[in-house]
Parts: sequence; structure tokens; C-alpha cells
Amino acid sequence: MKKKVLVYCRCSAGIISEQKQNDITLLMQKSNTDVVELHDLCAFTLNEKEKLAEINAHYEQKTIIACYPRAIANMFRQNKIEMENYEVVNFREKNPEELGSEIDAEITEDTGNSTYTVIKNSLEVPAWYPVIDESRCIYCAKCARFCVFGVYKFSKKSLEVVEPLNCKNNCPACGRTCATSAIIFPRLKENSVLSGAEPGTNETKTATTGQGGLFVMLNERNSSRRNIFKQDMVQLAEDEKRKAIEELKKRAGEKK
Repeated sequence: MKKKVLVYCRCSAGIISEQKQNDITLLMQKSNTDVVELHDLCAFTLNEKEKLAEINAHYEQKTIIACYPRAIANMFRQNKIEMENYEVVNFREKNPEELGSEIDAEITEDTGNSTYTVIKNSLEVPAWYPVIDESRCIYCAKCARFCVFGVYKFSKKSLEVVEPLNCKNNCPACGRTCATSAIIFPRLKENSVLSGAEPGTNETKTATTGQGGLFVMLNERNSSRRNIFKQDMVQLAEDEKRKAIEELKKRAGEKK
């Protein structure tokens, strides 16, 4: 078993620019350790899982250059990918220089006879699909009821993504309706909780003596803003679902 490897997700979803992808490739090529460039990681978790199993078995430590760590960890869990002793370096939020510094910090020794391997998946353009963060899911089944494409299965307090490739590109609508931010779309271009960023906390402050009126007023105002935001998200979700249905009907008509 070799000690370390860099696993670079050459993402096909366009969440980072092609120029940035090329810059990262150059960084990987200059490293002094083994590199496996995957086209792309999402596809391999759905198709050809054995390649990821081989990487896990062949290397003691894995540094994965990809998107949000929360997205990757839950994607592995959901698709039953065994990946031990790994950490994720987020290329969404770091520029190539920052990535280079972080990679150099991880790869400190010259391993000698390093290799650079590019592996392309037969699923060339993997569709969008949702990833469930089980630590946040309350099993309300709202997503399963909202989705009209049969992506989810909800039964006896169990929620599963059973038909991931039924998910429609550019339709993260079900995730926008999730009250606990438990649904992640790793291929969503926006940098947000919905694409895998860590959810923030929105704790309400408790009123203190002498300031009760002020805190009550602020809490009421914040509550009003949250309600407006929620309404906007529901409307956006409905619009995204409608567009996905229209696109599906259009494609069905073209096939006739």
C-alpha cells in the first residue's frame, strides 16, 4: 500500500471555470506524489464504484480536490462508498495559489516515481442528483412529495434517493423546500448551503432586563423577514419544478 495520493475531481458540471480546472491540473502535475484525475467524482459514485474502492485500498491517505466537504462526505455515505483516511480540499472557495499551498502542506515528502493517472467515466455527463445529509434530515418527506420525477422513496420514516438519474438538471426545487437544509446538490453552481456549504446558525437572542421591548421588536422583524424569504424560496422552487416539467414534455415531444 502506498502512503499518499491526490484525487482531483475534474468536474463536468461547470461549478468552476475551465481555466481554473486547467490551473489545478498544472498544480497536480507539479506535485511529487501520485495523482488520480477523475472525470468526474460524482459520476464515479454512481457508476464504476470499484475504481474508488481501488484507490481506497491502494493508498493509506487520500487528499481529494473537489467541492464542499459536506457534499463529498454525504455523497460517499449515500452511495455506500468506502473511503478511509481522506480529507477534502474545496476548490470552490480557494484560488489555485491557495490550493497549491494547502496541497504542499499535505504532501511534505518526495515519494519518488510518482504517477499521474487520468480516468474517465463511461457516464460522461452525469445528471444532477440530490444527496441527503442524514444528520439534518427530520424525515418530513416534503421533498419526496414535492418531486414529481420519482427520485425519492419515503417509507416508515426512511428516506432514500432511489432514482438519482431521474433528477432534472437545473431543478434543485425540492432542496429549496427543505426546512433543515438536509438536501445537497453537489453539482449546483451557486455556492450555498444547497450545494454543500455548512449551514449557518440563526439563533434567536433572549431578551434581557430593560431591553425587552427592543429585542421583541427585532425578533418580530427578523421573523417577518424569514417568512418573506421562505415564501420567495417556495415560489422559486415551484418555478424550477415547472421549468423541469416543461423541458421533459418538450423532449418527449421531440422524440415522437
